[in-house]
Amino acid sequence: MEGGEGKGEGGSVEAREIGMMARQIDVMLATHAGGAHVEAYLAALGASPDCGRVTLCDPDGTWHEAARAKLGERLQRVERELAPLLAERPELALVSYEARLAPGVIEAALEAGCHVLAEKPGCVAVADFARLCQIADSKHRWLMLAFANRSNPEIVAARELVRGGRLGRLYGIELQLVADQTRLTGEGYRRQWFAQKSRAGGGHLAWLGIHWLDLAMYVTGSRLVTATGLTTNIGGTPLDIEDSAVVAFQLENGILGTLTSGYYLPRGYHSRLQVWGSQGWLRLDPVNERRLEWLTTVGERAGEVIQEPPAASPGGYTPFVGAVCRAVASESEPPVTTAESLRAIEGVFAVYRAAETGTTQRWPGEGAGR
Repeated sequence: MEGGEGKGEGGSVEAREIGMMARQIDVMLATHAGGAHVEAYLAALGASPDCGRVTLCDPDGTWHEAARAKLGERLQRVERELAPLLAERPELALVSYEARLAPGVIEAALEAGCHVLAEKPGCVAVADFARLCQIADSKHRWLMLAFANRSNPEIVAARELVRGGRLGRLYGIELQLVADQTRLTGEGYRRQWFAQKSRAGGGHLAWLGIHWLDLAMYVTGSRLVTATGLTTNIGGTPLDIEDSAVVAFQLENGILGTLTSGYYLPRGYHSRLQVWGSQGWLRLDPVNERRLEWLTTVGERAGEVIQEPPAASPGGYTPFVGAVCRAVASESEPPVTTAESLRAIEGVFAVYRAAETGTTQRWPGEGAGR
């Protein structure tokens, strides 16, 4: 260490840093047969150096074997009931539940003093999620939605460019997330909770498009304040959720944006994120190529389209859950805050309300559709 070991009353700086790094948190995973992305969450917990003891609430016995395979000795206890595990006061509760059932589990975890990372949307009505956020704030806990795309290296790079002023004053943003229509034709898929409005709160926008609404705010550093949109079932499958949504919105700093959110393809995904500013633009496909392109009109490389190489490090749930565990362990800023999670939920339900009423929704402070 340059300048000596830096010894003091608490020992060397290196020793103190190692001690801080070595702190691990207790995590409870609460899920059930309908839990989404559970394999990814298990893999992420198994990979996180900040995750120590893991307990599992598995009411229907679906995930015990998978958890043991992914976590090994980290998996300390499995129960079918929530209460015995919450009595052990885990520091983080990871909740992957059907949206209709999630609020009760999230509330119990918050009341037990846990920070909560929840699978989105985590509710079927914005008022329910807003109430949970109030509980979280009153307990000085975080309620975080699993917006895993935030940890993707190309998204982080785009955020640094935009927030660092490389594009100048921001003018507009365009987002697109299109998945396969094919999944909606299967009876098995249609029986799952995220294909039923009463259980999921909505369709493509609530399940997938919400990620891109969040990215609009994350990359630009500005909150949604106005939203309108249209939704429909364009594919004609026997479902009561939308398979198609178009959204127009405004952010707090004045930027106008659009989002296309739908099930249109025979397979795979199409995605797009583009930002325009007074001194340039950037664009990327966050799902497929993950290659960031950008141009600035000022400086040594003015007018040159700069293509950043695809990131070597992976994105997705492993780095995101790792960042959550690290934030809890170190009591540092989480990768997504309670307020940011709520604003994304508000955006989704504002669009649904706008589609139902034909009225643009505005909520600078208090939230939409409550």
